[in-house]
Amino acid sequence: MSKTATAFGIEEALKELGLKEINNGTSTGKDWFSNGDIIESYSPVDGALIGKVRSTTREDYEKVITSAQTGFKKWRTMPAPQRGEVVRKFNDELRRLKEPLGKLVSYEMGKSYQEGLGEVQEMIDICDFAVGLSRQLHGLTMHSERPGHRMYEQYHPLGVVGIISAFNFPVAVWSWNTALAWVCGDACIWKGSEKTPMTSVACQNIAARVFSENGVPEGISCLITGDYKVGEYMTKDERIPLISATGSTSMGKIVAKTVGERLGKSLLELGGNNAIIVTPDANIKNTVIGAVFGAVGTCGQRCTSTRRLIVHEDVYDKVKNAIVDAYKQIRIGNPLDENNHVGPLIDKDAVKNYLNALEKVKAEGGNILVEGGVLEGEGHESGCYVKPAIAEAENHFEIVQHETFGPVLYILKYSGDLENALDMQNGVRQGLSSAIMTNNLREAERFLSVEGSDCGIANVNIGTSGAEIGGAFGGEKETGGGRESGSDAWKVYMRRQTNTINYTTELPLAQGIKFDL
Repeated sequence: MSKTATAFGIEEALKELGLKEINNGTSTGKDWFSNGDIIESYSPVDGALIGKVRSTTREDYEKVITSAQTGFKKWRTMPAPQRGEVVRKFNDELRRLKEPLGKLVSYEMGKSYQEGLGEVQEMIDICDFAVGLSRQLHGLTMHSERPGHRMYEQYHPLGVVGIISAFNFPVAVWSWNTALAWVCGDACIWKGSEKTPMTSVACQNIAARVFSENGVPEGISCLITGDYKVGEYMTKDERIPLISATGSTSMGKIVAKTVGERLGKSLLELGGNNAIIVTPDANIKNTVIGAVFGAVGTCGQRCTSTRRLIVHEDVYDKVKNAIVDAYKQIRIGNPLDENNHVGPLIDKDAVKNYLNALEKVKAEGGNILVEGGVLEGEGHESGCYVKPAIAEAENHFEIVQHETFGPVLYILKYSGDLENALDMQNGVRQGLSSAIMTNNLREAERFLSVEGSDCGIANVNIGTSGAEIGGAFGGEKETGGGRESGSDAWKVYMRRQTNTINYTTELPLAQGIKFDL
């Protein structure tokens, strides 16, 4: 263990989570087996090796899918409230292990310890939601046009659900899917990011132990590990009716095409190019807080991170100066140290993308207001620490039209009325999260109207980043159209069935058709 890991109790956290120096990355529950290559997990915090995970081979995968299919046939017959009780017990373990799991998330991914704890809290919250949902899985009753008939619809478990998650939320997004899928009666196969494999193994350890202690069939919670080729095992597999994939838009297009070719279902949570509109009636203090956290939280590696700040010309200089001053207060360093606001990017490839974005905005004529760059020296040895940057830009710049997955905030100016700001906000291919800062009721309602924001999430007087699990999470356009977490997102994990019951001694046909024998 490195000095950093020792100082912040990472070794103890790994032990509490049942992790070893070399871990199997393939599991059907009680059974763990992996015959693939070794994946080494290095922390972006200090560059130290955290541990190793064996990846999943094709033969390993076949064992997993067979186990999941077999387990599903038993799990689906268990009453939903009983499945909810199992999820409740899983949640109890998450509460008990919140601190060590939060530390591991922070150390392996690089987000602040508070954000790591917050991510585990999201897991806890969605499990609470799922437990309640287990007693509320409902259909509809409809009146039939035929006398003596009753019509209704019901939802049945879908089958085996494949989950592909990204490094930036290495545990929460998995739980958004699995907690709901489990209470719906599905089995789940999870491929976590190869950049954060230790957190995936840790979560599977918890689930496997709880499920085994409560008589859950083998195969209901499965783990596979590896690069995109391992993900292709699932996307191409006709035995998996639903693939839930979180990641870049380019990845999502490949998944959608592959799954669509076999007429499977896709739940896609992809890129965001999120904007905050700041009107002349905005509260400047709240605007600064929302914009700064949205832009630099998780080092700009959230799909809901604030990428664009669209400011009216009447308050442009005031907002610009306030944001620039606020950036002077940002503390960059070890994310396990709660005195710091911003940790590292996930790896050196992410650093290259960040630097390229800064070069591109300058090449297109942008004006750098807060210089970026890579931090070096003591505490920054991993080479993954960068300075959050701000650039004045135009919405039509190519770099602004694409998602920059790092702490680069583009400030854009608009004039005239709100229509012009909305045109700028909606004038990108992505449609995940959006916000408006205003104390003008008409502007707020206009922003939320059918002619307003075209995003799946639209907020008033809060930022773009962060979402509660009670609402459905997702976006439109190149964000993929998927919905996870709250509201009625559970329906995607089930198949809908319409039923008609004739309780008479006659057989009348629909639409008044006569067919006498």
